[in-house]
Amino acid sequence: MSRRSLLSGVGMAGLGWLGSSVLGSASSLTPKVSVVTSRGNAAPAAQGQASSLSMPDLPEEWLVGNGRQAGEYFRYLSALKLKRVDAAQVLEAHAKEKGGVWNSIPPKTSWRRMGYTLRVAERIAQEMNVSEVEIISAFRSPDYNARCRGARTHSWHQQNIAVDVKFPMRASKVTAMARQLRDEGLFRGGVGGYWNFTHIDARGQNINW
Repeated sequence: MSRRSLLSGVGMAGLGWLGSSVLGSASSLTPKVSVVTSRGNAAPAAQGQASSLSMPDLPEEWLVGNGRQAGEYFRYLSALKLKRVDAAQVLEAHAKEKGGVWNSIPPKTSWRRMGYTLRVAERIAQEMNVSEVEIISAFRSPDYNARCRGARTHSWHQQNIAVDVKFPMRASKVTAMARQLRDEGLFRGGVGGYWNFTHIDARGQNINW
């Protein structure tokens, strides 16, 4: 079966859960479909790449303000049962500090948005026969985002629907595959190409940079 036929069978071409590009409109919306992340002829992920079952070691200073929700968010991420995106590594991407400001766990009402975007990243990795995806950045609190070099004021990371990912290959190849799968109907959103990583978001409106 061709990739195009497979994607059309998923029924995602009409996805419009974030049809507006207005930042505030995303707050009350959640995905209405799930991305199919496995198929019969796909190469299996490397053994041991499934989401970790134990919490990673996180900075104590960060845990003071985020420890209570961190465990719950980790359980949610693990329940996605992704094989190429590790739940522990996603959680670690939140425990960062810039300019004296720590990032945080996203609001619980937005967790499903990240689950959707991570499934998109998982599917791209599957198509490229990659066993592990590095999540460089996921949710960013407004204060933390303001201290990230080059971050946009209305970054979609603040809505918990964007990830910056790195694959063990040239980022340009990942960017090209993300755009191809998106244009074939896998999701609707933005794909940004950078020299060492790829930005993917599910804003509901296709855009490239």
